[in-house]
Amino acid sequence: MNNACTTWTPRILAILRIVTGYVLLWHGLAKLFHVPHIAMFDNLPLFSLLGVAGIIELIVGVLLIIGLFTRPAAFIGSGFGAAAYFIGHVAPSGIFFLPILNGGETAILLCFIMFYIIFAGPGSWSLDGSRSKAA
Repeated sequence: MNNACTTWTPRILAILRIVTGYVLLWHGLAKLFHVPHIAMFDNLPLFSLLGVAGIIELIVGVLLIIGLFTRPAAFIGSGFGAAAYFIGHVAPSGIFFLPILNGGETAILLCFIMFYIIFAGPGSWSLDGSRSKAA
């Protein structure tokens, strides 16, 4: 079992990184390009709080998917997720310890997944890994 875990851990970490980036990317695409269309993002000013959030989601999402600058991207993304949780979910509801009640489950999970990626690195299948082998 240990050999299988040793073999598969970097690959599963890469899948976690890619899926996390994919989720972030779609949040950014919905805000900035209306794909998929979500009515609350209609007429969203680019330099509003949600507009800047979309820019961050788009950039960090792409960087995580391809595994480029993974740790800095995850650091920014983790801080972004924490800010999203507090600003978007805790502040309006006043509920801190129950994300199921304040609607912040996605934000807090993405925050801590990216916090893990800061320390764990990109895993397999990343441009960061390709760059370090070439150096």
